[in-house]
Amino acid sequence: MSNTAIPSGPQARRGSRSVLVAHGDRKIWVGGDAPVVVQSMTNTDTADAVATAIQIKDLARAGSELVRLTVDRPEAAAAVPYIRDQLDKMGIDVPLVGDFHYNGHTLLTDYPDCAQALSKYRINPGNVGKGAKRDTQFAQMIEVAVKYDKPVRIGVNWGSLDQALLARIMDENAARENPWSAQAVMYEALITSAIENAVRAEELGMGRDKIILSCKVSGVQDLIAVYRELGKRCDYPLHLGLTEAGMGSKGIVASTAALSVLLQEGIGDTIRISLTPEPGGDRTKEVVVGQEILQTMGLRKFTPMVIACPGCGRTTSTTFQELADDIQTYLRDSMPEWKKEYPGVEAMNVAVMGCIVNGPGESKHANIGISLPGTGESPAAPVFVDGQKFATLRGENIVQEFQAIVLDYVKKNYGKAYV
Repeated sequence: MSNTAIPSGPQARRGSRSVLVAHGDRKIWVGGDAPVVVQSMTNTDTADAVATAIQIKDLARAGSELVRLTVDRPEAAAAVPYIRDQLDKMGIDVPLVGDFHYNGHTLLTDYPDCAQALSKYRINPGNVGKGAKRDTQFAQMIEVAVKYDKPVRIGVNWGSLDQALLARIMDENAARENPWSAQAVMYEALITSAIENAVRAEELGMGRDKIILSCKVSGVQDLIAVYRELGKRCDYPLHLGLTEAGMGSKGIVASTAALSVLLQEGIGDTIRISLTPEPGGDRTKEVVVGQEILQTMGLRKFTPMVIACPGCGRTTSTTFQELADDIQTYLRDSMPEWKKEYPGVEAMNVAVMGCIVNGPGESKHANIGISLPGTGESPAAPVFVDGQKFATLRGENIVQEFQAIVLDYVKKNYGKAYV
């Protein structure tokens, strides 16, 4: 047997600077020793201030620590201060990030209230202008950020890469004795664009502690390769995410596959899961997925975890499936209030098991666990609290009775008096 210890978790975070994104007393640190930040983006028309404020509230309550919104035209820019005001009135202090393309220099200059209401700007260097206008318009955006002391994310996308820079990299590659592949050239163009524009922002007066970088692509292996190299070549905080992850399970799997590898290697300071919503789907799903990636990796704790068995021939009844779903929904819905009243509750583990094979054992390992009877077994469900049998539930009200036991445990073990 090897004497080398088996690694027990993600590698130490690579050294990056800390960037503060704030609104009022709400301060979110990105980078350095700060936890990996979960963010999201609205899909409402920003000019519709009411609908956008409501969606931002929902995203924030779901746990999004930063929320980005499109600022694409004068009507959207004019609405931003009203959105911020509505959120403040609702007690939602989540910092807002303005997403600018093509005309950001004009909107930030012409709508100073928008520039001030936002907590951070996202600038795509491939979409700030062409030719001589490019440098001027990029400079205008940075100057506004410096004026109002706002951090920026310089966000490069492979779908909107600066074509002049790409042509330059291609020319340099053609002159090599052993030219790189087209894929390698694309990687280099993405990384070079991000770093060169960050350096340019610093030359224009922006502090190094105000810059976050991203190089977003849609392929899992492409993202991993680009960020590994980007992480080696700079110490700016890095924003992780696939440009277009996809819909449903495909988007969730792709995002998890890409981000988990990078986070395990200590790369990445903030994440966004770019899921395509199902028709009529809930936008907050991307927040939940981001949180669950970090929590299952042991990097953050957001909400009590529900451990549930997959079911088998012993569990043909749907009772335990329904109970697991009910409890998981109950815990997540309770968290906006619980995190204020019961600090530490997000670390609680709850087990909902379907039969006697692993049920009692898994339930004893959790803070609270219930082992429902499998098919043909006696209709009695033992409940375990901190490894000890606490009660046996029977009848039609098992869900309600188990929820009451969970709530009682939370109040007794995570109340402010116990911190």
